[in-house]
Amino acid sequence: MQFLVQFFKDGGIWVWVILFVGVFSVAITLERFVYLYLRASVDKDHFLANLKKAILAGDLNAAVNFCNGRKAPMSNIIKAGIVSVMNKGKDEEIQSSMDVAALREVPIIEKRTPFLALLGNVATLIGLLSTIVGLIYAFEAVANVEADKKAALLSRGISEAMNGTAMGLVVAIPTLLVSAVLTAKTQQILDDIHEASVTMLNLILQNRDKFPVK
Repeated sequence: MQFLVQFFKDGGIWVWVILFVGVFSVAITLERFVYLYLRASVDKDHFLANLKKAILAGDLNAAVNFCNGRKAPMSNIIKAGIVSVMNKGKDEEIQSSMDVAALREVPIIEKRTPFLALLGNVATLIGLLSTIVGLIYAFEAVANVEADKKAALLSRGISEAMNGTAMGLVVAIPTLLVSAVLTAKTQQILDDIHEASVTMLNLILQNRDKFPVK
């Protein structure tokens, strides 16, 4: 604890600025992990198998109820197509309904994650800026003060430079790693949605004769 107090004291304003960037990164990370891994994730194979069973049986209500039980982007998009079938929409209308649902869901999946890479780079650059400013301060101190004060001012400038650099890397490295993980998860969810949507659309269109006419 004493080390941390001294670290922030010696690092100056730069360390606090980088800490703010780090806190912001953690907030985004937690929100994205909860959404992508808990809310947006669906066992695609299990999901499609159950929907396929309901559609092949001609039971669209069961398919809709199954989608309602899983509040995820994939289920919402496919549900839009099934509801369009229940409303006797044409093939183009079914496709359009799923496309509209996708336009609503996909931005939610993708939002905020790109900011993590940005914040990681910002933390690194602020750390670099603190290094430059600290060294400038140190060299000016050596040149413009009396000999007995040079050592203390030089030490202060170097401490500010090195602590800012260290803090920038401490924030940037995990932020960039998390950004890569969340970006990969986002792409996986989008790929699953695309595959599931095309699969279910084809299945629905191929089996329209099984759905009762109201």
